[in-house]
Amino acid sequence: MKGVILNLLEQAVTDAHGDDAWIDLLEAAGVDGAYTSLGSYPDSEIVALVGVAALQLNLQAADVLRWFGRAAMPMLAERYQPFFAGHASARTFILSVNDIIHPEVRKLYSGAGCPHFHFSNDSDGRLIIGYQSPRQMCYLAHGFVEGAADRFDEKIEVEHMACMLEGSSVCRLAVRWLH
Repeated sequence: MKGVILNLLEQAVTDAHGDDAWIDLLEAAGVDGAYTSLGSYPDSEIVALVGVAALQLNLQAADVLRWFGRAAMPMLAERYQPFFAGHASARTFILSVNDIIHPEVRKLYSGAGCPHFHFSNDSDGRLIIGYQSPRQMCYLAHGFVEGAADRFDEKIEVEHMACMLEGSSVCRLAVRWLH
């Protein structure tokens, strides 16, 4: 996991719960917490942080990841404004992830292991997103999608049609835009 993601998690936690909450989370998870944005860290660190947060908040880890993804999107928009430029909707932004955003992420953060997404349009107008990553953090992607909708002032519903956490080979999210 690249340090930038852990930096975003720190900012999301401190913005929502204060500096002490982040320090308490690091201690309870048994991780160092000295993350540089360009550094690479074991995936086990974010898993431990999310797991402890879930226990402390009486939530599922999936809910914590989803919250984090949604909370991180405004921070990403502030830090990486060019990624958002030229997009008038969350849909076009989301569709740019594989071809524009992740290649740029790999340039900025050498060795970044970005997930891969497959996109298709359902006959009812939903965007179907296939998510593949050995990290199996589809709920983080779910939160990022919700955060993108927030960024573009859109209302959406996201349905998990299939999930790697439940034995599927790929996670499939169906995104419906509400009018």
